[in-house]
Amino acid sequence: MCRHVSLLLISLMYTLTAASEQRARDDTMRRLAEARELLLAFAVVRGRLPCPAAAGGNGDESPVGGGACTDYYTGFLPGRALGMTGLDASGYALDAWNNRVRYAVSNNPAGNFTSAVALKAAGTATVPGDLVICGSAGGIVTAPPASCGAAASISNQNIVVAVIWSMGKNGGPTAYSGADEAANNKNRLPAVTNNHGVFVWHDARPAGGAGGEYDDLMIWIPVGQLYGRMISAGVLP
Repeated sequence: MCRHVSLLLISLMYTLTAASEQRARDDTMRRLAEARELLLAFAVVRGRLPCPAAAGGNGDESPVGGGACTDYYTGFLPGRALGMTGLDASGYALDAWNNRVRYAVSNNPAGNFTSAVALKAAGTATVPGDLVICGSAGGIVTAPPASCGAAASISNQNIVVAVIWSMGKNGGPTAYSGADEAANNKNRLPAVTNNHGVFVWHDARPAGGAGGEYDDLMIWIPVGQLYGRMISAGVLP
């Protein structure tokens, strides 16, 4: 009898844990989707995308006012600049595990997407070429020009203008258990040699799977979506 009760309790605890984890993932995806909408709204109002927030700052874009960003690929979502709620004490946007949400923006051509003057002058002829989403880390090329290389490409090389992602439950500046998470998170801090525009995205995968454990959550902005919003608002011709 006691054995059956123990099994039932273990099963119940597992079910509750799984449900809690799924709620956290759903909530985080909702926050990422909200961030994408706020980034697009920012572009409509300011005529550009914001720079990522730097580590150790106040959750605002760095530098404030855009232009040549302090860092393009390894910064944080500038929650304060976007007017988001649910920020930490320093003004950074958080995921459901209270880890800071990350954000990367295209720097190809240099600074165009974070400069209202440059973006308006170039118009929709400005095409990003430095951010790409790959199906795995196997075969990716991080040295310029970065690409998926032998890995399957989820996005075209010239489509992605911004990436917003959460490092998942195991989040942290060195949170990775295999090659796929490492591509997104390993040493992704300013002024580190792993500063590149290649990202890996696929469904969650437990430890022991190909590419190691993977629980990152990611969303991105295609350049066509950005231009569509800006043209509709009359920001770009």
